[in-house]
Amino acid sequence: MTPFAKSILEWYDAYGRKNLPWQHNKSAYSVWLSEIMLQQTQVATVIPYYQRFLERFPTVVDLANAEQDEVLHLWTGLGYYARARNLHKAAKIVADQYNGEFPLDIEQMNALPGIGRSTAAAVLSSVYKQPHAILDGNVKRTLARSFAVDGWPGQKKVENQLWQFAEQHTPAHDVDKYNQAMMDMGAMVCTRSKPKCTLCPVESFCEANKQGNPLDYPGKKPKKEKPVKETWFIMLYHDNHVWLEQRPQSGIWGGLFCFPENPDADLAHQITQRGVIDSEISRQTQLIAFRHTFSHYHLDITPILVEVSKQPHVVMEGSKGLWYNLSQPEEIGLAAPVKQLLESLPYELQ
Repeated sequence: MTPFAKSILEWYDAYGRKNLPWQHNKSAYSVWLSEIMLQQTQVATVIPYYQRFLERFPTVVDLANAEQDEVLHLWTGLGYYARARNLHKAAKIVADQYNGEFPLDIEQMNALPGIGRSTAAAVLSSVYKQPHAILDGNVKRTLARSFAVDGWPGQKKVENQLWQFAEQHTPAHDVDKYNQAMMDMGAMVCTRSKPKCTLCPVESFCEANKQGNPLDYPGKKPKKEKPVKETWFIMLYHDNHVWLEQRPQSGIWGGLFCFPENPDADLAHQITQRGVIDSEISRQTQLIAFRHTFSHYHLDITPILVEVSKQPHVVMEGSKGLWYNLSQPEEIGLAAPVKQLLESLPYELQ
């Protein structure tokens, strides 16, 4: 065991997190679920989602047998919805091809949808104590500072360097504790903006600390101005019901339910397509426009509330739609801005 790993483990025994929900009664399923949810999401946000998921789907087979709509419904608000779709796909593969037991081979685990090298390693090291290194965002930051690794970790060359350090210092024994300790280090000590260097167990090894510039590591992603796109949401409303349509499985909000959209303010064609004639529109109101930001662009959304005197019969070809009951909401996956608008709609209608 390297002196670096020994110091990390001693710190973990004294200060590491040992009472997170997924650290008790560990199974490959529960640890995998937590790992997927924790990608780009903070622990405090994840805990209630994790608990609801386990309550509803106690086993990977229960998750595999669920409808995608219900999975997305329980995921609503966590963002990065491809994670939920891949979670569901992976559960089906584990149920069908591995008899409901996660594979113990890291290559087979890595091959499951949505599971990369680090996630596969995290599950197998945490549950089965297999000696695999991990490299999530927290670990990248701790290693980049400790060994002064230049460059943005999104570049393959830099990531490969970090993997080398991760593998070099991951011990053969207590690997479950060590990997958890490295995640805790990044979350609690070697934090993004205000690292607590005086509390760090590897301060004496840390090259960035010696240089006096820990915030220079890891290197920042090259800045690129995010483009701005526009869309208009058509909120067809009748008798406490709103028309929603399921989006295609790929692309933004894949598989989630959303309002019909139009790229500009000329909505007549979209409204007519859904069986509404002009004489049935009792009121059309433009609500307050707002911006929703994705990782790669901003989306400016203008919601248009179209109140109709009778509920039109909408025929959807090749996709699914429903009249969403505001009083008794269906358990379906909703895009975050759609959920937000549905929750505010009763106030708009007063």
